[in-house]
Amino acid sequence: MFTILSLLKETNWHLVIKIISIVLVLLSFIGVVGTILLENRNPIKAMGYILLLIFVPLLGLIVYYYLGRDLRKRKRFTLKGTRDETLMLRYWENKRPEIEQMQVELRQQVASKQEVSAMLLNTMHSLLTKNNRAKVLINGEQKFPAVMDALRNAEHHIHMEYYIFAVDSIGNAVVDILIEKLKAGVEVRFIYDDLGCDHMGPITKRLKEHGAEVYAFSPVLVDFYLNANYRNHRKIIVIDGKIGFTGGINMDERYINNGHNEVYWRDTHLQLEGDVVNQLQLQFMMSYRYCSKESFPFAFPYFRRAEFTANCFTDIVASGPDSQWPMAMQSILMAINVARRRIRISNPYFIPNEQLLSALQMAALAGKDVELLLPKRGDSFFVQHAAQSFIKPMLDAGVKIYFYEKGFIHAKTMIIDDNLAIVGTVNLDNRSFYLNFEIAIIMYDRLVVKELQDAFEKDLEDATLITRRSWKNRSLFEKFIDALCRLLTPLL
Repeated sequence: MFTILSLLKETNWHLVIKIISIVLVLLSFIGVVGTILLENRNPIKAMGYILLLIFVPLLGLIVYYYLGRDLRKRKRFTLKGTRDETLMLRYWENKRPEIEQMQVELRQQVASKQEVSAMLLNTMHSLLTKNNRAKVLINGEQKFPAVMDALRNAEHHIHMEYYIFAVDSIGNAVVDILIEKLKAGVEVRFIYDDLGCDHMGPITKRLKEHGAEVYAFSPVLVDFYLNANYRNHRKIIVIDGKIGFTGGINMDERYINNGHNEVYWRDTHLQLEGDVVNQLQLQFMMSYRYCSKESFPFAFPYFRRAEFTANCFTDIVASGPDSQWPMAMQSILMAINVARRRIRISNPYFIPNEQLLSALQMAALAGKDVELLLPKRGDSFFVQHAAQSFIKPMLDAGVKIYFYEKGFIHAKTMIIDDNLAIVGTVNLDNRSFYLNFEIAIIMYDRLVVKELQDAFEKDLEDATLITRRSWKNRSLFEKFIDALCRLLTPLL
């Protein structure tokens, strides 16, 4: 007994605790590195996380835990994806002959660009529609009045799904209309992203008190580790199954350029009518079922046929961590590949992966006119400088790059030749391609494309063309900051 007590007194417990701590940290490090390797992720991205773990272990563990884990195979997303695919298959089986005939007509109208639609059809991500009308809405000045008028005319239901719904003059005005319609017996279902929306308590309380169904998408307090990843970045409104809205504009008064905001916000949205609204409704239905574990009838008046005939062929591409394929990215790549003469892109966050970078470079090197409109001043220091690190290789390949100087350009549009356009919520970075729930409208229509072309030309009046000489002559310090921030691109 005396010997044991003596040994215990002589033991250096501080040293023992240090050794145990080091062993535990090493085991954690080995476990995380092993997990990264077993996920078979992009080797560049994997190396980024591993280097961060080596040089800044504690920070690396935190960043990987909150930003890096690939949870797309979690049961919650796997189950959602399986159910969504079943719903799409059911929808497809009812319309197979009609859709196949439309694919033939589209091929005759836009030639190889029909391959974009064929890819979406074969992967069960979109069903081509034809009888549609699309109106381009520029900035909040055009979107918000159009939305509010449509909401006031609602007769049966209003469905809304938003990444940002601000508690300000716009948000409160919309809520007032929703409550007015609830009192009139209109159904209201409202989904908001729990990270993108702040101070939603008073709004949700008011809406629920009047009978609305309100749900937070992936609540942060429940799933705190998901607070940066797997967000619902979509902006969707469906009214009576007749009219829909989607695009880049959140429900926020900063999108109104009335002189009260410090920064001029330039963005693009769409107002849709016709059969494509069924596709938008279907995407809302999937999100609603995921959040509420409930559904609404897969029938009239939620889903209805267009009351007019038209020739505006339209697809919807929706992507997220529940998708087997990164469909937003693949649709963009396919559109670039089938371009014949011109590619015009407007996007606020340009952090291309190797696939997108190579596709744009090859298009320019093949003699196609590739134009990229980016904000001169972004809303994120790291993202802005990381994006600037990709400008030189783009200029070297012959891509024309413009910096928008009037304010912050938040529009996410792509125009291919004169008969294909993509408008939606998708940024040109891995977060939009792989992590967020996104949505975009693909239109094979010359009239809509002409509207977007005119808007792009007008934006160029407030932009400066970047030349290889001017970019090369920047200070060494600026180039160093860009290069440093580019190291973080696998994590952004």
